[in-house]
This record gives sequence, C-alpha cells and structure tokens, in this order.
Amino acid sequence: MSEPVNATGMILKAYDYSEYDRRLIVLTREFGKITVFAKGVRRINSRFMAASEPLVYGRFKLFEGKSAYNLGEAEISNYFEDIRLDMENLVYASFFCDMAEYCTRENVDESDILKLLYRALQALLSKNLDNGLIASAFQLKLIMLNGEYPGVDAENVKNAGTRDAISYIGSSDIKNIFAFKVNDEIKLELAQIAKKRRRAFVAQDLKSLEVMNDLGYNI
Repeated sequence: MSEPVNATGMILKAYDYSEYDRRLIVLTREFGKITVFAKGVRRINSRFMAASEPLVYGRFKLFEGKSAYNLGEAEISNYFEDIRLDMENLVYASFFCDMAEYCTRENVDESDILKLLYRALQALLSKNLDNGLIASAFQLKLIMLNGEYPGVDAENVKNAGTRDAISYIGSSDIKNIFAFKVNDEIKLELAQIAKKRRRAFVAQDLKSLEVMNDLGYNI
C-alpha cells in the first residue's frame, strides 16, 4: 500500500457504491478536486458514516490508488448540520457544491474556490444575510476566480449601485465577500447578471438548479 497523504477539504458529492461503500467527490486544498472511495462507510457501525456526507469539511488521510484515493481516516471540523435542517439552505448549499464541482479540476490549486465555498455555507447560516444575494455574489466571484468574467463594463448595468456591488465582489477578500447590503432593485439586477454569466459559463444542466426551480427558488 502507498504511503498516506493528508488533505483538507470539503465533500461536494457522495454516491453509494456497492453494498457498503461510497464514492466521494472532495474539493481539497492540496490536490484540487479528487475522487475518494470510502470503503465500508455504509455499515451501521462505521465510524466514518457521518464523515462521508456532502458538506462535511475536515482533514482526511488518503491512500492513493491508480485513478482515485481511498479514505483512511477523517478528522471533521464542520459538518454544517444546521444547513441540513433547513430546506432552503440545503438547496442553496447543493447548488454551490454543484458549481464548485463543475469548475474545479484535479492537481490544480483550487484553494480560493474552497475558501469561497466554505464562506458561502457559513453565510447561509447567518440570519442577517439574504440567500439570493449570497448566491449572486458566489456565482460572480466564482466566475471571476476562474478568469471568465468579462468585466463590469461588459454588462448593461442600469444602476450605479449594481456596478459598485460587482466591483466590491471582485476586489473583496473572500472572507468579507458577503459583507454588503443592497436594496431590492440592485439585488434584482445582480441576480440577473449572475444568471446571465452562469449560463455563459456552465455548459451543462445542474441537477440542483432543477430542484431549486421546482421548489420556487429561481436564481
């Protein structure tokens, strides 16, 4: 068996694989987006059952295989349990994970996107922040981090406050990315711009968007 490696990251997706195993998609600080097989975690007595769910963030000991990693140990620092208890927060969180999965790759430095995702999940738990505004800022910042945003001058911006908000999103440190408030007019225009840029950036349908639309969360 190969020597173990350590990786800090968040589980984006978890798929049942065989009777007792799971296949995890994990966004890591060290290796970008990777696939991890978690063997035996679906057994009732598995100590890693809760550590192999989406939204879990922690430090993982991994063994490298031919085309994927195998889970050895997990030290979880945040399960984001409260997000799972709120349907609106959960569908937004699933959408953020879908977006992060779409735009990240293996063996590429994706640490900024990991930070953005973590901060977005924290923001969902704040009663002082609006989920729609969080989603707009998340999408725009994600596209900016990928170098795909054409610049605010390419937008047909009607409101000067919207221009200021986009500039703030682009220049702000990730830890402060959601620390701004706007009126309903600017919020709506930001959402429209974020939607337009996402459609240009994402070349496939995201399952989470279908769920959000079915539930009435139109972003």
